[in-house]
Amino acid sequence: MKVLVTGVAGFIGSHLAEKLLSEKYDVVGVDKFLDNYPRRFKQKNLGALLKNPKFKFLEEDLLQVNLRELLKDASYVFHLAAQPGVRSSWGDEFIQYSQNNIMATQLLLEAGKESRVKKIVYASSSSVYGDTNDLPMREEGNTRPVSPYGVSKLAAEHLCYLYWKAYGLPTVSLRFFTVYGPRQRPDMFFHIFMDRLRKNEEVPLYDDGEQTRDFTYCADIVDGLLGAAVYPGAGEVFNLGGGTESSVLNAIHIVEKISGRKAKLKTFERQKGDVRHTRARLDAAAEKLRYHPQVSLEEGLSQQWHWIQRLDG
Repeated sequence: MKVLVTGVAGFIGSHLAEKLLSEKYDVVGVDKFLDNYPRRFKQKNLGALLKNPKFKFLEEDLLQVNLRELLKDASYVFHLAAQPGVRSSWGDEFIQYSQNNIMATQLLLEAGKESRVKKIVYASSSSVYGDTNDLPMREEGNTRPVSPYGVSKLAAEHLCYLYWKAYGLPTVSLRFFTVYGPRQRPDMFFHIFMDRLRKNEEVPLYDDGEQTRDFTYCADIVDGLLGAAVYPGAGEVFNLGGGTESSVLNAIHIVEKISGRKAKLKTFERQKGDVRHTRARLDAAAEKLRYHPQVSLEEGLSQQWHWIQRLDG
């Protein structure tokens, strides 16, 4: 059975592809190697995948590739390719978000309506909720993004819904909550924090550290993605969180305990687009996708710390 994974060289995409291959799927992975962080990280993510005969890799841009041909005979599509990052989505950079998050999704859906695909699973973000005290964040709650990135992810969600509504294209959107673990992007906080901790360098901390996040381990996200693919429903949106809410300072203290090192924190003002708190309600995902996060924050951070120590540079 053929499965297509867009953004396969990324943090989550590479973990997902490995899981699919372990379950004997034929996987076609697409990635255009965005320049948002060094290519070497993405190439390393692909290392084990490229050795598997059931994996085919295409270095292609979704805005240029023949998507109808790509979706031919595909049973499932996991659309993870995107321009990431809240803080970098302002100003002139927004064109990258409109093209890579909105336009690429529309083109994929347009091709999908002429295919026999069983499900297109779209990777959205908790950023669509914006900065709210109405917690836990609920799928039927208000969506008022406070960053251009969040706007682009919400727009793509709406596209998924309307292609289901208008053409019966089976789509499901998943709102990821602060994913972490081995292979986390080098622009994300835990990667920056742990890398500088191991080098005994200053760690940038935006806001006062009391902001909270629903941290979600990458393997749990993969389980949610697979659950969404085989879920018989469509046209729906689900939260995928870690099941616990922690302050950033608490997470820092956990890593200090794991590593036996003390962080040198340098505080900065809260950045535009950052939200104060996130917490996911998981009832719908638990009931319909059988999603039950398994990895505790301490266990997950320990896995990421061990991974970061093996990185070059």
